[in-house]
Amino acid sequence: MATRENIPTADHVFDGGSMDCGSGLILLIRQNMLQVPPGGVLEIRSSEPTVESELPPWCRMAGHVHLRSANTGKTTWQHWVQRGTVDEAEQTELEADKKKVQQFQWSLRARATDAGTTVYSRNFSWKMGSTIDFDRAGETVSTLEHFFGALLSDVIYCFSVRCSQNGILIDDLEGTANGTLHSPLAAVGVESGDSSVKEIKLVVYVTSPAASADVQREWDQALASSPVFQTLQKSCEIDPRIVLL
Repeated sequence: MATRENIPTADHVFDGGSMDCGSGLILLIRQNMLQVPPGGVLEIRSSEPTVESELPPWCRMAGHVHLRSANTGKTTWQHWVQRGTVDEAEQTELEADKKKVQQFQWSLRARATDAGTTVYSRNFSWKMGSTIDFDRAGETVSTLEHFFGALLSDVIYCFSVRCSQNGILIDDLEGTANGTLHSPLAAVGVESGDSSVKEIKLVVYVTSPAASADVQREWDQALASSPVFQTLQKSCEIDPRIVLL
């Protein structure tokens, strides 16, 4: 635990939530570092434990000084970084990072076998079942379930990150997704028709001591920042609801 005697005085503070250094936190650090004068201190609040080991080497490469990190709660950390003295370099590297993000391309590959299809991305792989499965006790996850699950998990993740970054305490968070197709029979090749998704209903349940208006604000912003939600709402009906318990 950090004590008042050894906590550096910060010139600027921001909360990175659960983001790690590989999922955009470094970009946020660079951007927030511009709010700090050369030689000043940036305080980074985080709920991601890997930042403690990844931040010091990045600081050395970027010309900053990692002053200290402290575990300030069961799942919260604070990190203090002293800004280097080269202003133009920081702005240049920030713009370079933004350009890389704008041009980033996610790459996946898939291999079909008699046992099904395996998808590979980065150092991960997972098996996929049939397009749709009407068997409640099926042994494999259908691609349509992955599709709906990606939407639900992305919205929940974006919401939890928003709440963490803005100091909204969440005690419990879970959600449900229910989807329908225009023609399930077309999807299995029984008849011709529109096999696209007709409607998706999302309900996210939240337990929080925060004011309902604050929770609603973060929910609206989460939907705006979710790439999966923003893409799907252009092609089908989505009814997203949040219920504060």
